[in-house]
Amino acid sequence: MYVIDHSSLAKASLPGIQHQTLACAAQGLEQLSLWRQSMAGGSATPPHRHDCEEVVVVLAGRGRVHIAGVVHDFGPDTTLVIPAGVDHQIFSTGDEPLQTIAAFPATPVQVTLPDGTPFDLPWES
Repeated sequence: MYVIDHSSLAKASLPGIQHQTLACAAQGLEQLSLWRQSMAGGSATPPHRHDCEEVVVVLAGRGRVHIAGVVHDFGPDTTLVIPAGVDHQIFSTGDEPLQTIAAFPATPVQVTLPDGTPFDLPWES
């Protein structure tokens, strides 16, 4: 598939997070997943890690990432680079929603909680 109409893609959510997988194995990819998320102010992802790298492009909003025991604040027009296997958590800290696009060199994307428990996502990855 070469052209994907985003309005045809499923939407899913976690508390405070609206998610849409823009491309993954379901669209014929073998080694890439691309996600779009909107996080309401005050919401956060669960603390987690992936067995692959993650790159998050921040389109709008403000946030904070806790990664490997260090806290970084960020705003729009920034990129978060998260190494494979590193625990992290992203918080939306502004009044407007945090809008992001995330890329992963894997499909599906495996998510694990800090205690090693697999975390089943409510969306295609």
